[in-house]
Amino acid sequence: MAISAASTGLKKPVNLSLSEDLVAECRQYGINLSATVETLLQAHLQQQRLALQAQTQLADRCADDWNALHAQIGSFADEHSTL
Repeated sequence: MAISAASTGLKKPVNLSLSEDLVAECRQYGINLSATVETLLQAHLQQQRLALQAQTQLADRCADDWNALHAQIGSFADEHSTL
């Protein structure tokens, strides 16, 4: 498993474009934009990882089901061979 920047404490400055009104309102509430964006990105990435994992598991189950069907009844193409 890769070590994230959050766990190592390493930070990299990046440019981020946000609306001036949004930034001004965040400042009024004392919101730390860097920490907030980092937390939200980590949560979003975790959701993406879980979605990819679920999609991969679904594809694996589909392939297993197809292989079981093929083992049971053979290929649909077997009846139509031109050889």
